[in-house]
Amino acid sequence: MQDEPKQPVDCAHASELALPLASIILENHPAILSEVKVHWIRSNGFVLGLLCAVALAFLFPQPGSRAGFLNADILNAGGVALILFLQGLSLAFEKVKSGAGNWRLHLMIQGFTFVVFPLIGVLVDLISPRLWPGQPEAVRAGFLYLCVLPSTVSTSVVLTAVAGGNTASALFNAALSNISGVFLTPVLVHLLMQSTGRTGELGPLLGKILLLTLVPFFVGMWLRRFFAARIEQRKAWVARLSNTVILFIVYSAFCDSIVEKVWQRHGLSTTIGAFAEAVLLFAFVSGLAWSVGRALGFSREDAIAAYFCAVKKTLAMGVPMAMLIFGQRADLSLILLPIMFYHPLQLLANGILANHWARQHKEAG
Repeated sequence: MQDEPKQPVDCAHASELALPLASIILENHPAILSEVKVHWIRSNGFVLGLLCAVALAFLFPQPGSRAGFLNADILNAGGVALILFLQGLSLAFEKVKSGAGNWRLHLMIQGFTFVVFPLIGVLVDLISPRLWPGQPEAVRAGFLYLCVLPSTVSTSVVLTAVAGGNTASALFNAALSNISGVFLTPVLVHLLMQSTGRTGELGPLLGKILLLTLVPFFVGMWLRRFFAARIEQRKAWVARLSNTVILFIVYSAFCDSIVEKVWQRHGLSTTIGAFAEAVLLFAFVSGLAWSVGRALGFSREDAIAAYFCAVKKTLAMGVPMAMLIFGQRADLSLILLPIMFYHPLQLLANGILANHWARQHKEAG
């Protein structure tokens, strides 16, 4: 007896059934809903932590201010050193070396990070007062600062891997960017502040940065040879410790601004304006970075690595470095506002883009 011929699948009918079926499954399996919520919170835990740190500062500003009992200045200085120590300890230098040979790609990424992006920052600084007449000076300084920050390490590499890009070169460039940024970021901040009419002493600043960033960073790199296996096993806990310190620095920065009544003078319009400017900046540099990579004739894999390393900016180093560079200012929270908006924006947009490129690659291959 022959098998009955298979009936063609009615896609329209199937799609009509899909949503009700999903609803029935979720209604009858509350554990699935709970698991989805837990996964979402874990995936967005750091961004939620930033929101909680800001909210906590508005509710309890006194303890985290300079005059508060938490001694925020001392804790922040120690926290900066701890973050850079953990970065050095976590950097898998043995993996970085494998991506060192692609010099055209490296030159494009580092040039975009420390030359093109800062020039974009100068352009933004010139245009912003015309488009946003009431923009606070601290927010303008924050966008300049954002534009001279190095790239991220972990997310640049992860997104490059998801999209099917050159992961080894992404790791090399992200690591090189972070190491270079410890010295180049404060120098570029000083030069750009001078070029835009702001001044500051560079010598004492560099000495302090060397002590609190480069020294612990290289100590961490040296110690990694003895503890590499243990660190790899506990990477999640190392990241949590580093993120906790960052959240405390954000909390104390907002505490100072609230105690000094900075937010009473500027209000909600400053927050909305900073967010809109961060969106426009991200959209512009994203289009430019991808166009430059393709114009240089990079392969698909190299163009993806170039894009993710060139457009991403590190909050993990940005917050502690800002504390060192601008730490005596009561409006530090306004300076941090651009990077605090840019960070979740780049994660969301680039995460969608990485999955899109991954699907394209799968369909093509």
